[in-house]
Order: sequence, then structure tokens, then C-alpha cells
Amino acid sequence: MKIFLKLLLTAIAVIVLAAILPGITVANYVTAFIVSIIISLLNMFVKPLLIFFTLPATIITLGLFLFVINAIIIILAGKLVSGFVVSGFFTALIFSVLLSVFRSFLFSLMKEEKK
Repeated sequence: MKIFLKLLLTAIAVIVLAAILPGITVANYVTAFIVSIIISLLNMFVKPLLIFFTLPATIITLGLFLFVINAIIIILAGKLVSGFVVSGFFTALIFSVLLSVFRSFLFSLMKEEKK
């Protein structure tokens, strides 16, 4: 149930960011939910491989290259989902940073207090 709620919150963040950023287009709510699933799967399977293969660049840039990897993940999601359009790399970079901020904020609201 918690995974479904996280996917739903990510879909809401995608819809809000698509309304704010001019280079991002989401067709409908179902597309936003599919985008959240695809981004989660890409973060789970593709992102560790990209981090491994670009480890020297990540070390040299002191971790800033991870922003580029996140933008690549967003561009891949745009290629895989037909109703989700990303206009360019810079837009994907801004979208990925804002999505991370929104997700961390929304997920922090979801945490339960430990007794």
C-alpha cells in the first residue's frame, strides 16, 4: 500500500511540474501515473548501471554528475511513455531536480512517528 501511495504522490508531483515547467507535457492523469512507474523502474534498474559506468566522472565532479544521470533518466522516461514529452536536456535537468525536491517533501509528510 505504501508503494502505491508513493507512486501516486510522484504522479501528482509530475502533474504539478508539468503545469509549472514550459518544456514538459503530460497528456492526462493516467499518463502521469505511468510516468511515475517508469521513473521508479528506471531508478531501480538503469540508474545504478549508469552510476557504475560513470563513476570516474561522478568522482571528478564531486557528485554533480548525478544531476546529469537524473536528467538522462527523465529523458528515457519521455522516450518510453507516449503521452509524456520532454523538450530538451536542460528542461529534463530542472524537472529532475524539482521532482526530487517535491518527492522528498511529499514523502516526509507520509512518514509515521515512531513511538
